[in-house]
Amino acid sequence: MKILFDNADFGSSSGPNSFARKLAEELIKRKHSVNESLKSDIQLSFIMASQDLGMPIIQRLDGIYFNSEQDWKSLNEPIKKTYDISSGVIFQSNFNKQLSEKYFGEKTLSKVINNGTDLSLIEKIAPLSHPAIDGFENVWSCASSWRPHKRLKDNVRYFLECSGEKDCLVIAGSNPDYEIQHERVFYVGNLEWEQLISLYKRSKYFIHLALMDHCPNVVVDARAAGCKIVCSSSGGTKEIAGINSVIVKDMEWDFVPFRLYQPPELDFGALCEPPQIEKSIDIKDVADSYLSFFEEFLK
Repeated sequence: MKILFDNADFGSSSGPNSFARKLAEELIKRKHSVNESLKSDIQLSFIMASQDLGMPIIQRLDGIYFNSEQDWKSLNEPIKKTYDISSGVIFQSNFNKQLSEKYFGEKTLSKVINNGTDLSLIEKIAPLSHPAIDGFENVWSCASSWRPHKRLKDNVRYFLECSGEKDCLVIAGSNPDYEIQHERVFYVGNLEWEQLISLYKRSKYFIHLALMDHCPNVVVDARAAGCKIVCSSSGGTKEIAGINSVIVKDMEWDFVPFRLYQPPELDFGALCEPPQIEKSIDIKDVADSYLSFFEEFLK
């Protein structure tokens, strides 16, 4: 099959682009062609189509804007334009599907396919060893491009309230909006993907208490590396957190735009049931689902 990966930058480390790269690499291994331009069977457009090349468009939709402090209607217009002209839509979570259909309407041909990662690559990466953390019994970690709704302060607060005295927390990612001087909390800044995986493989827990995330790749990677996931009940994160995850109850939401960057404080004692079904996060299974959807459409 020939698939044009549209609006995807394989050199970028952003969520949509890093997933696009993993998916493309898996499809290439199976002798499918990507980026064949006008010769392609399908134009797989990530978030929105950069151009209409006259071939069937499948939109891979990350999510839509709903922060009331932004001009969310205008920001959603180019996404909806692609939604309207696409032959089908792939949503990365059930939350993403429900939210998008609330504002864009239902799509006749659509499928929810969660993100995945390359388990074979992760298996080859060794757990992190570093003098700063080697003396601790358990390592906790979190990682993000930090913004208010990612709740870094709550991540740190959860660690300090729920961890043991022989545990430490390693915080990765750019622009941390909360910093604390503590002998068991370490900030390491941006890390390459392999370094993050090494950190996750050394970690027992991965904390991601973000508000209304759609399907975060960091959670997929951390779970694949063996971490127990601690996340909030909002958004789509809980769908991929795994059956052994800890789900902290978050705000209920009726899909009305609100101030995303002013998240409510969490009560760590209020928990929700984790998923009952362990969804695969293997990129091989994810690629199977994409190909099945493409083949169904092409019939």
